[in-house]
Amino acid sequence: MPRVANALKTAEMQRKLLAWYDRNKRDLPWRRTQDPYAIWVSEIMLQQTRVAAVIEKYRAFLERFPTVSALAKADEQEVLALWSGLGYYRRARMLHRAAQAVAAERRSVMPRTAEALRTLPGIGSYTAAAIASIAHGEAVAVVDGNVERVLSRICGWESHDAAGEAAVRRKVEAFAATLVDPRRPGDFNQAIMELGATICTPRNPQCLLCPWARECRTLGEHKTRKRAPMTTQNMAYMLTVCESKAGARVLLEQRAATHTVMWELPACGDEDVAGQEPLMTVRHAIMQVNYIVRVYATPTAHATGRARDRIRRWVSLEEAERMALTGLARKILARARKIWVSK
Repeated sequence: MPRVANALKTAEMQRKLLAWYDRNKRDLPWRRTQDPYAIWVSEIMLQQTRVAAVIEKYRAFLERFPTVSALAKADEQEVLALWSGLGYYRRARMLHRAAQAVAAERRSVMPRTAEALRTLPGIGSYTAAAIASIAHGEAVAVVDGNVERVLSRICGWESHDAAGEAAVRRKVEAFAATLVDPRRPGDFNQAIMELGATICTPRNPQCLLCPWARECRTLGEHKTRKRAPMTTQNMAYMLTVCESKAGARVLLEQRAATHTVMWELPACGDEDVAGQEPLMTVRHAIMQVNYIVRVYATPTAHATGRARDRIRRWVSLEEAERMALTGLARKILARARKIWVSK
Protein backbone atom coordinates (compact mmCIF):
# COMPACT_ATOMS: atom_id res chain seq x y z
CA MET A 1 0.00 0.00 0.00
CA PRO A 2 1.27 3.55 -0.67
CA ARG A 3 2.12 5.70 2.28
CA VAL A 4 -0.84 8.02 1.57
CA ALA A 5 -3.35 5.20 2.15
CA ASN A 6 -3.91 5.64 5.91
CA ALA A 7 -7.44 6.56 6.99
CA LEU A 8 -6.79 10.21 7.89
CA LYS A 9 -4.86 10.93 4.73
CA THR A 10 -7.48 9.16 2.61
CA ALA A 11 -10.28 11.23 4.14
CA GLU A 12 -8.33 14.43 3.53
CA MET A 13 -7.67 13.51 -0.10
CA GLN A 14 -11.36 12.71 -0.62
CA ARG A 15 -12.38 16.05 0.87
CA LYS A 16 -9.89 18.05 -1.23
CA LEU A 17 -10.77 16.35 -4.50
CA LEU A 18 -14.53 16.63 -4.09
CA ALA A 19 -14.27 20.30 -3.06
CA TRP A 20 -12.16 20.96 -6.17
CA TYR A 21 -14.65 19.07 -8.35
CA ASP A 22 -17.65 20.95 -6.97
CA ARG A 23 -15.96 24.23 -7.93
CA ASN A 24 -14.44 23.25 -11.27
CA LYS A 25 -16.37 20.42 -12.93
CA ARG A 26 -17.31 20.91 -16.55
CA ASP A 27 -21.02 21.19 -17.34
CA LEU A 28 -21.50 18.07 -19.47
CA PRO A 29 -24.92 16.68 -20.47
CA TRP A 30 -24.36 13.23 -18.96
CA ARG A 31 -23.63 14.85 -15.59
CA ARG A 32 -27.22 16.13 -15.42
CA THR A 33 -28.75 12.69 -15.07
CA GLN A 34 -28.65 9.57 -12.93
CA ASP A 35 -30.39 7.45 -15.57
CA PRO A 36 -28.15 4.36 -15.85
CA TYR A 37 -28.97 3.98 -19.55
CA ALA A 38 -27.93 7.57 -20.38
CA ILE A 39 -24.77 7.20 -18.32
CA TRP A 40 -24.01 3.91 -20.08
CA VAL A 41 -24.35 5.54 -23.52
CA SER A 42 -22.02 8.37 -22.50
CA GLU A 43 -19.37 6.04 -21.09
CA ILE A 44 -19.29 3.91 -24.25
CA MET A 45 -19.11 7.00 -26.48
CA LEU A 46 -16.30 8.53 -24.40
CA GLN A 47 -14.00 5.52 -24.75
CA GLN A 48 -10.98 6.71 -26.77
CA THR A 49 -12.97 9.72 -28.00
CA ARG A 50 -12.65 13.42 -27.14
CA VAL A 51 -15.39 14.96 -25.00
CA ALA A 52 -16.00 17.71 -27.57
CA ALA A 53 -16.69 15.12 -30.28
CA VAL A 54 -19.16 13.24 -28.09
CA ILE A 55 -21.49 15.97 -26.81
CA GLU A 56 -23.67 16.49 -29.91
CA LYS A 57 -23.59 12.81 -30.83
CA TYR A 58 -24.75 11.94 -27.32
CA ARG A 59 -27.68 14.35 -27.48
CA ALA A 60 -28.77 13.13 -30.93
CA PHE A 61 -28.44 9.48 -29.91
CA LEU A 62 -30.60 9.89 -26.80
CA GLU A 63 -33.15 11.95 -28.69
CA ARG A 64 -33.60 9.07 -31.14
CA PHE A 65 -33.14 6.25 -28.61
CA PRO A 66 -34.24 7.66 -25.22
CA THR A 67 -34.56 4.27 -23.49
CA VAL A 68 -33.03 0.82 -23.50
CA SER A 69 -36.11 -0.61 -25.17
CA ALA A 70 -36.01 2.03 -27.93
CA LEU A 71 -32.40 1.14 -28.69
CA ALA A 72 -33.15 -2.58 -28.55
CA LYS A 73 -35.90 -2.23 -31.18
CA ALA A 74 -33.76 -0.16 -33.56
CA ASP A 75 -32.20 -1.41 -36.77
CA GLU A 76 -28.44 -1.82 -36.51
CA GLN A 77 -27.79 0.36 -39.56
CA GLU A 78 -29.72 3.22 -37.95
CA VAL A 79 -27.68 2.84 -34.76
CA LEU A 80 -24.44 2.90 -36.73
CA ALA A 81 -25.60 5.91 -38.76
CA LEU A 82 -26.07 7.93 -35.57
CA TRP A 83 -22.69 6.70 -34.33
CA SER A 84 -20.94 7.80 -37.53
CA GLY A 85 -18.02 10.09 -36.81
CA LEU A 86 -17.18 8.60 -33.41
CA GLY A 87 -15.25 5.66 -34.86
CA TYR A 88 -14.65 2.27 -33.25
CA TYR A 89 -18.03 1.08 -34.48
CA ARG A 90 -17.81 -2.19 -32.61
CA ARG A 91 -18.73 -0.15 -29.52
CA ALA A 92 -22.08 0.79 -31.10
CA ARG A 93 -22.80 -2.78 -32.16
CA MET A 94 -22.03 -4.13 -28.68
CA LEU A 95 -24.15 -1.39 -27.08
CA HIS A 96 -27.02 -2.39 -29.37
CA ARG A 97 -26.57 -6.08 -28.56
CA ALA A 98 -26.46 -5.39 -24.83
CA ALA A 99 -29.65 -3.30 -25.04
CA GLN A 100 -31.36 -6.19 -26.80
CA ALA A 101 -30.21 -8.53 -24.02
CA VAL A 102 -31.54 -6.17 -21.32
CA ALA A 103 -34.87 -5.85 -23.15
CA ALA A 104 -35.25 -9.60 -23.73
CA GLU A 105 -33.89 -10.98 -20.46
CA ARG A 106 -34.48 -8.20 -17.92
CA ARG A 107 -37.66 -6.49 -19.13
CA SER A 108 -35.60 -3.42 -20.09
CA VAL A 109 -34.37 -2.91 -16.52
CA MET A 110 -30.60 -2.51 -16.32
CA PRO A 111 -28.64 -4.29 -13.58
CA ARG A 112 -27.83 -2.12 -10.56
CA THR A 113 -24.45 -3.53 -9.49
CA ALA A 114 -21.08 -3.47 -11.20
CA GLU A 115 -20.83 -7.24 -10.97
CA ALA A 116 -24.17 -7.76 -12.71
CA LEU A 117 -23.45 -5.07 -15.33
CA ARG A 118 -20.27 -6.91 -16.35
CA THR A 119 -22.42 -9.80 -17.61
CA LEU A 120 -23.73 -7.64 -20.46
CA PRO A 121 -21.98 -7.67 -23.87
CA GLY A 122 -19.36 -4.94 -24.23
CA ILE A 123 -19.39 -3.83 -20.58
CA GLY A 124 -16.07 -4.31 -18.81
CA SER A 125 -14.89 -3.42 -15.32
CA TYR A 126 -14.42 0.28 -16.05
CA THR A 127 -17.85 0.88 -17.62
CA ALA A 128 -19.63 -1.27 -15.04
CA ALA A 129 -18.02 0.64 -12.16
CA ALA A 130 -18.85 4.00 -13.75
CA ILE A 131 -22.53 3.15 -14.23
CA ALA A 132 -22.96 1.52 -10.82
CA SER A 133 -21.22 4.31 -8.91
CA ILE A 134 -22.79 7.27 -10.75
CA ALA A 135 -26.32 5.93 -11.18
CA HIS A 136 -26.68 3.80 -8.04
CA GLY A 137 -24.07 5.03 -5.58
CA GLU A 138 -22.12 1.76 -5.40
CA ALA A 139 -18.71 2.36 -3.81
CA VAL A 140 -16.61 0.86 -6.59
CA ALA A 141 -13.58 2.56 -8.10
CA VAL A 142 -13.31 3.50 -11.76
CA VAL A 143 -9.84 3.10 -13.28
CA ASP A 144 -9.23 4.51 -16.75
CA GLY A 145 -6.12 6.02 -18.29
CA ASN A 146 -6.67 9.33 -16.51
CA VAL A 147 -7.05 7.69 -13.11
CA GLU A 148 -4.00 5.50 -13.68
CA ARG A 149 -1.88 8.52 -14.60
CA VAL A 150 -3.05 10.58 -11.58
CA LEU A 151 -2.48 7.85 -9.01
CA SER A 152 0.82 6.76 -10.55
CA ARG A 153 2.08 10.31 -10.24
CA ILE A 154 0.77 10.66 -6.69
CA CYS A 155 2.68 7.55 -5.63
CA GLY A 156 5.70 7.85 -7.92
CA TRP A 157 5.02 4.56 -9.66
CA GLU A 158 6.88 4.34 -12.96
CA SER A 159 6.72 1.85 -15.80
CA HIS A 160 9.02 1.47 -18.78
CA ASP A 161 7.70 -1.66 -20.46
CA ALA A 162 4.57 -3.79 -20.76
CA ALA A 163 5.36 -5.88 -17.68
CA GLY A 164 5.94 -2.75 -15.62
CA GLU A 165 2.67 -1.25 -16.85
CA ALA A 166 0.74 -4.34 -15.76
CA ALA A 167 2.30 -4.20 -12.28
CA VAL A 168 1.51 -0.49 -11.92
CA ARG A 169 -2.04 -1.11 -13.10
CA ARG A 170 -2.59 -3.66 -10.32
CA LYS A 171 -1.25 -1.24 -7.70
CA VAL A 172 -3.40 1.57 -9.05
CA GLU A 173 -6.54 -0.57 -8.95
CA ALA A 174 -5.85 -1.56 -5.34
CA PHE A 175 -5.16 2.03 -4.30
CA ALA A 176 -8.21 3.38 -6.13
CA ALA A 177 -10.43 0.86 -4.32
CA THR A 178 -9.29 2.21 -0.93
CA LEU A 179 -9.50 5.84 -2.04
CA VAL A 180 -13.04 6.03 -3.47
CA ASP A 181 -15.38 8.01 -1.22
CA PRO A 182 -18.30 5.74 -0.12
CA ARG A 183 -20.51 8.78 0.54
CA ARG A 184 -20.22 10.18 -3.01
CA PRO A 185 -18.66 7.42 -5.11
CA GLY A 186 -20.08 8.62 -8.42
CA ASP A 187 -18.88 12.18 -7.91
CA PHE A 188 -15.52 10.96 -6.64
CA ASN A 189 -14.95 8.77 -9.70
CA GLN A 190 -15.92 11.59 -12.03
CA ALA A 191 -13.73 13.98 -10.06
CA ILE A 192 -10.55 11.94 -10.37
CA MET A 193 -11.18 11.39 -14.09
CA GLU A 194 -11.81 15.14 -14.46
CA LEU A 195 -8.56 15.85 -12.65
CA GLY A 196 -6.66 13.69 -15.11
CA ALA A 197 -8.43 15.18 -18.12
CA THR A 198 -8.00 18.85 -17.21
CA ILE A 199 -5.16 19.27 -14.67
CA CYS A 200 -2.97 16.16 -14.41
CA THR A 201 -2.64 15.91 -18.18
CA PRO A 202 -0.11 13.66 -20.00
CA ARG A 203 1.97 16.66 -20.98
CA ASN A 204 2.48 19.93 -19.07
CA PRO A 205 0.35 19.12 -16.02
CA GLN A 206 -0.88 22.17 -14.08
CA CYS A 207 0.48 21.10 -10.70
CA LEU A 208 -0.07 24.51 -9.08
CA LEU A 209 -3.82 24.07 -9.58
CA CYS A 210 -3.99 20.46 -8.40
CA PRO A 211 -5.87 19.78 -5.13
CA TRP A 212 -3.53 16.86 -4.48
CA ALA A 213 -0.24 18.69 -5.07
CA ARG A 214 0.86 18.28 -1.42
CA GLU A 215 0.28 14.53 -1.59
CA CYS A 216 2.06 14.06 -4.93
CA ARG A 217 5.54 12.54 -5.04
CA THR A 218 6.35 13.59 -8.60
CA LEU A 219 4.63 16.95 -9.29
CA GLY A 220 4.58 16.19 -12.99
CA GLU A 221 8.10 14.79 -13.19
CA HIS A 222 6.87 11.32 -13.98
CA LYS A 223 8.53 8.88 -16.35
CA THR A 224 6.29 6.51 -18.24
CA ARG A 225 6.59 4.28 -21.24
CA LYS A 226 6.84 6.44 -24.35
CA ARG A 227 3.77 6.59 -26.55
CA ALA A 228 4.08 5.20 -30.05
CA PRO A 229 4.97 7.96 -32.50
CA MET A 230 2.40 9.21 -34.97
CA THR A 231 2.66 7.62 -38.40
CA THR A 232 1.37 8.78 -41.77
CA GLN A 233 -0.44 6.65 -44.33
CA ASN A 234 -1.62 7.57 -47.82
CA MET A 235 -5.00 6.39 -49.09
CA ALA A 236 -7.07 6.96 -52.21
CA TYR A 237 -10.83 6.78 -52.82
CA MET A 238 -13.09 7.14 -55.83
CA LEU A 239 -15.96 9.61 -55.84
CA THR A 240 -18.26 8.32 -58.55
CA VAL A 241 -21.46 10.29 -59.14
CA CYS A 242 -24.26 9.44 -61.58
CA GLU A 243 -26.51 12.29 -62.70
CA SER A 244 -30.13 11.47 -63.63
CA LYS A 245 -33.56 13.10 -63.73
CA ALA A 246 -34.12 11.87 -60.18
CA GLY A 247 -30.99 13.65 -59.03
CA ALA A 248 -27.39 12.79 -58.32
CA ARG A 249 -26.47 9.39 -56.91
CA VAL A 250 -23.12 8.37 -55.46
CA LEU A 251 -21.49 4.94 -55.52
CA LEU A 252 -20.84 3.50 -52.06
CA GLU A 253 -19.53 0.15 -50.93
CA GLN A 254 -19.72 -2.00 -47.85
CA ARG A 255 -17.09 -4.48 -46.77
CA ALA A 256 -18.96 -7.77 -46.75
CA ALA A 257 -16.69 -9.78 -44.47
CA THR A 258 -15.90 -7.38 -41.62
CA HIS A 259 -17.50 -6.54 -38.30
CA THR A 260 -17.99 -2.85 -39.10
CA VAL A 261 -20.76 -3.12 -41.77
CA MET A 262 -20.17 0.56 -42.47
CA TRP A 263 -20.58 2.16 -45.89
CA GLU A 264 -17.74 4.09 -47.52
CA LEU A 265 -16.46 5.30 -50.87
CA PRO A 266 -14.76 2.68 -53.05
CA ALA A 267 -11.03 2.53 -52.41
CA CYS A 268 -8.63 2.57 -55.33
CA GLY A 269 -4.99 1.94 -56.14
CA ASP A 270 -2.56 4.14 -58.02
CA GLU A 271 -3.15 2.13 -61.20
CA ASP A 272 -6.87 3.01 -61.10
CA VAL A 273 -6.24 6.76 -61.23
CA ALA A 274 -2.98 6.99 -63.15
CA GLY A 275 -2.44 10.45 -64.60
CA GLN A 276 -5.43 11.99 -62.79
CA GLU A 277 -5.37 14.96 -60.45
CA PRO A 278 -7.30 14.42 -57.22
CA LEU A 279 -10.53 16.29 -56.74
CA MET A 280 -9.55 16.94 -53.13
CA THR A 281 -7.14 15.87 -50.43
CA VAL A 282 -8.49 15.17 -46.95
CA ARG A 283 -6.60 14.64 -43.71
CA HIS A 284 -8.08 12.17 -41.24
CA ALA A 285 -6.58 11.00 -37.94
CA ILE A 286 -7.34 7.78 -36.06
CA MET A 287 -5.38 7.14 -32.87
CA GLN A 288 -1.66 7.23 -33.77
CA VAL A 289 -2.16 7.37 -37.53
CA ASN A 290 -2.55 10.45 -39.73
CA TYR A 291 -4.20 9.53 -43.01
CA ILE A 292 -3.65 11.65 -46.11
CA VAL A 293 -6.59 10.77 -48.34
CA ARG A 294 -6.71 11.65 -52.03
CA VAL A 295 -10.18 11.61 -53.59
CA TYR A 296 -10.57 11.19 -57.34
CA ALA A 297 -13.65 11.97 -59.41
CA THR A 298 -14.09 8.84 -61.52
CA PRO A 299 -16.54 7.90 -64.30
CA THR A 300 -19.61 5.76 -63.75
CA ALA A 301 -18.02 2.71 -65.37
CA HIS A 302 -17.72 1.16 -61.88
CA ALA A 303 -20.83 -0.99 -61.91
CA THR A 304 -23.10 -1.81 -59.01
CA GLY A 305 -22.50 -5.26 -57.53
CA ARG A 306 -19.71 -7.08 -55.78
CA ALA A 307 -16.09 -6.04 -56.01
CA ARG A 308 -14.12 -8.87 -54.47
CA ASP A 309 -15.36 -8.95 -50.86
CA ARG A 310 -17.36 -5.73 -51.16
CA ILE A 311 -20.95 -4.84 -52.02
CA ARG A 312 -21.61 -1.70 -54.05
CA ARG A 313 -24.75 0.44 -54.31
CA TRP A 314 -25.86 3.66 -55.97
CA VAL A 315 -27.63 5.91 -53.46
CA SER A 316 -28.96 9.45 -53.51
CA LEU A 317 -27.06 12.04 -51.52
CA GLU A 318 -30.08 12.40 -49.23
CA GLU A 319 -30.13 8.65 -48.53
CA ALA A 320 -26.37 8.63 -47.98
CA GLU A 321 -26.78 11.15 -45.15
CA ARG A 322 -29.03 8.66 -43.31
CA MET A 323 -26.78 5.64 -43.86
CA ALA A 324 -24.16 4.16 -41.59
CA LEU A 325 -21.24 5.95 -43.24
CA THR A 326 -17.72 5.97 -41.90
CA GLY A 327 -16.64 9.31 -40.50
CA LEU A 328 -14.18 9.69 -43.37
CA ALA A 329 -16.86 9.05 -46.02
CA ARG A 330 -19.18 11.57 -44.35
CA LYS A 331 -16.36 14.13 -44.31
CA ILE A 332 -15.58 13.60 -48.02
CA LEU A 333 -19.24 13.84 -49.11
CA ALA A 334 -19.76 17.01 -47.06
CA ARG A 335 -16.79 18.63 -48.78
CA ALA A 336 -17.90 17.34 -52.19
CA ARG A 337 -21.32 18.97 -51.74
CA LYS A 338 -19.62 22.34 -51.24
CA ILE A 339 -17.62 21.83 -54.46
CA TRP A 340 -20.77 20.95 -56.44
CA VAL A 341 -22.72 23.89 -55.02
CA SER A 342 -19.95 26.35 -55.92
CA LYS A 343 -19.88 25.23 -59.57
